[in-house]
Amino acid sequence: MKKILNLFAVFIFFLGSAQIDNVADGESITLRIHYGFLNAGTANLTTKKTTYKGAPHLYVKGTGQTTGAVKAFFKVEDLYESFIDSASGLPSYYVRNVREGSYRQHLETAFNHDNNTLILTDKKTPANGSKVIKSVKGVQDMLSCFYYLRSKSPEELKVGTVINMNVWIDDEMFPFQLKVTGTENLKTKFGTINCLKIIPSVKSGRVFKEKEGVTMWVSNDANHIPMLLKAELAVGSLKASIDDYKNVKYPLKFTK
Repeated sequence: MKKILNLFAVFIFFLGSAQIDNVADGESITLRIHYGFLNAGTANLTTKKTTYKGAPHLYVKGTGQTTGAVKAFFKVEDLYESFIDSASGLPSYYVRNVREGSYRQHLETAFNHDNNTLILTDKKTPANGSKVIKSVKGVQDMLSCFYYLRSKSPEELKVGTVINMNVWIDDEMFPFQLKVTGTENLKTKFGTINCLKIIPSVKSGRVFKEKEGVTMWVSNDANHIPMLLKAELAVGSLKASIDDYKNVKYPLKFTK
């Protein structure tokens, strides 16, 4: 159960370069997390337009926490932060500060896209200092990859589209592939909305049942707001559904 709940933050923020101009200042998206029949927790993403080292950036804050009965025996309080360059869509600085049961981790990463390197600092263990790591062109972090996907126009996310990206997670690079497999009218607490169905390719084994055990649905419009995510795990299933949204740039078209 612990491994499943440790996955929860990766699952929510799972989500080249592209200008970020379809995300409003002050946007907020909240997802409700379910493990089987249990109401396991919530995840929230907020945005703020700011500057980083003098350049316009989008600051994204992601939080995740267990709730209710799940919190009573396994407490999760996760914080993710990313400063994303507004012109390139690439991350400049990334923070992962997590508390999951007795596990603690606080890593901060500064990206240098000019020479494809990054500087990783372990804030939990300052004695470890910082280290320079060779990166790859166009690398994303766990938050920026989600907004990179959202920056795509409807024409760039047609059915059949395949997007490849490299994502920096903790202290390791992972290649991901996203496939737009179709459209679907999805029922939500706000009504029914037309969505794109996207399948990320992930590693199978100890956590996921199969390579393509994760599916997500995003609004089929210029917002590309996440409406539903499902993961078939080695033990049980995990689901995240839209619970609240504020200040999205384009009106969401729900029907009753």
